[in-house]
Amino acid sequence: MTLLDFLDYASVFIFALTGALVASRAQLDIVGFAFLASLTAVGGGTVRDVVLDRNPVFWIAEPTYIGVAVVAAVLVFFTAHIFESRLKVLTWLDACALSVAVPAGTGVALLFNHHPAVALLMGVATGCLGGLMRDVVCNEVPLVLKQGELYVTAAFAGSGAALVAFQFLPAGMALLICAAVTFILRAGSLIFGWSLPVYKSRPPRR
Repeated sequence: MTLLDFLDYASVFIFALTGALVASRAQLDIVGFAFLASLTAVGGGTVRDVVLDRNPVFWIAEPTYIGVAVVAAVLVFFTAHIFESRLKVLTWLDACALSVAVPAGTGVALLFNHHPAVALLMGVATGCLGGLMRDVVCNEVPLVLKQGELYVTAAFAGSGAALVAFQFLPAGMALLICAAVTFILRAGSLIFGWSLPVYKSRPPRR
C-alpha cells in the first residue's frame, strides 16, 4: 500500500464516521447511516478524480473503500449513544478527516503531474466537499461555512505548505507537513477561536 492509498483509506474511514454521526443526529435507520457515511467518505475524492479525469474513480477501481465506509457506519450505529456530545465528537473527527484528505487530494494531483495551482485546489476540494455534501443533505449548517472558523483556509494553507515542502523534502515528508498544518490551523480555530476577518455590511454612502 502506498502512502497515498493509506491517506485515501484513512480519509474515507474518518469522514464516514462523521457522516454516520450526522445520521445519528438525524435519527436515520442503518441504511441511511450507510448512505450518508459513504457519501461523506467518497464525495470529495470523487469530485477530485472526475475533475482530474482519473479513470476509473478511486472507489470504483477499488470497491473496498465503500466497504470501509459501511463498516464505519455500522460501528457508529451501535455506539453513537455512548457519546455525551456527538456534535463535539463530530467536529473533531471532521478536523482529523480534513487533515488527512487534503494531503491525499494534493498528492494525487501532483502524482499525475498537474500544475501546482490545480494540486492546491484539488487538496481543498478533497478535504471540503464530502463534508459539505453531508451537511447539505441533512439540512445542517455546513461546517465548511461556519462563521468565525478556519476550515477552507486551513485546507488551503495545508495544501500550499505541501507544495512548498515538495520543493525541498521527500514526498512523504511534504504530505505529513500538509496534514500537520491543516490540523493545527483547524484545531487552533476550534480551541482558540483563530479566524480571518469577516465582511461586515455598512450603510451606503449618501
